[in-house]
Amino acid sequence: MDFSTPPELEDLLHRASEFMEAEVYPLEATARQSFEEVLPAANEARERCKEAGLWAPQMPAEYGGMGLDFLPHAHMSETLGRSPMGHYVFGCQAPDAGNMEILHKFGTDQQKARWLRPLVAGEIRSCFSMTEPDRPGSNPTWMDTTAVRDGDDFVINGRKWFTTGGHLADVAIVMAVTNPDAAPHMRASQIIVPTDNPGFHHIRRLSIMGDVGYGWQSHSEVAYEDCRVPAENLLGQEGFGFLIAQERLGPGRIHHCMRWLGICERAFDLMCERSSQRMVAPDRPLGTQQVIQHWIAESRAEIDSARLMVYHAAWKIDREGTRAARNEISAIKFLVAGILQRVVDRAIQVHGGLGMTDDTPLAWFFRHERAARIYDGPDEVHKSALARSMLKKYGIELGSQGG
Repeated sequence: MDFSTPPELEDLLHRASEFMEAEVYPLEATARQSFEEVLPAANEARERCKEAGLWAPQMPAEYGGMGLDFLPHAHMSETLGRSPMGHYVFGCQAPDAGNMEILHKFGTDQQKARWLRPLVAGEIRSCFSMTEPDRPGSNPTWMDTTAVRDGDDFVINGRKWFTTGGHLADVAIVMAVTNPDAAPHMRASQIIVPTDNPGFHHIRRLSIMGDVGYGWQSHSEVAYEDCRVPAENLLGQEGFGFLIAQERLGPGRIHHCMRWLGICERAFDLMCERSSQRMVAPDRPLGTQQVIQHWIAESRAEIDSARLMVYHAAWKIDREGTRAARNEISAIKFLVAGILQRVVDRAIQVHGGLGMTDDTPLAWFFRHERAARIYDGPDEVHKSALARSMLKKYGIELGSQGG
């Protein structure tokens, strides 16, 4: 396998980096204080991103995107991940990017015309309602939200939270139980719900370590109360909700990992800059301290090794599909999330009191990326899944709950 970067991809990443320097990094100071205040400038930057031909890298050209293959998009995601605003400005932010992918793969022509095209164009925003406050996110086959067929409609009832971007979103894709008597993985379906539906209620924005966020840069609790939508809003086949979610989350974990590596690189740069510029005594920079040198060395080794593992997982997905790469995906999910936490923590420690403020992006990264070890499957679930797969080769058969 060859992970060298082709010249045309090098050129693309260089263009993306230049655009980040010119258009994205200058937005950060305002964004850290208020996403609402930075929105006008961010949306202007999005238009310039389209003009530069860098918009929606993961989507086909026929929908207005760049049409990048999986691995090139993974490279791009690392570049954009260096800033909390990168993916938003380039039109490939979660959860919209994942919703675009499943609408493209499973949506009807009518659904694509009504929702996918304006979503790719950045004219509307979406959210994804899966996690529930009273059910474990580690067991996504067990949920309370139901969608009951009533003639030509589905009537949805339930409560969701950590619905990213639910505040001011135009449309939601909700996971709800439609076939309660089916096998666990065939009980739920995904249904498209316009948020102006009378039965859709935005309850609140969740405070994340003191930050409630705004719009896309927030997480919400939402309720579906006798929410009636046409049966034609069903995404894919009835009972295939979990399978569609896996199609969404598998590649999505690669994108997350590459974004996390971008954060690691930004934190690493800030750590090294601070180490070289901060004096602990006259003519004695912080970087002369052995412990700081060890943190820098450990961070460099961890980031580089993690990147190779992510490349390998993406390479396997490209050649054999998501299902064949399940072990690799589980491994990188908990590995890179842990490295992200350690690198950002070291960078904050090197910055001292400054690292705790919002004068740098480090506190924002720490506050919002602690969840990396929880969402899309907590570390412990991925470790157990990988261990079960390994032990199976040695004659030990374990169920999903370990027994």
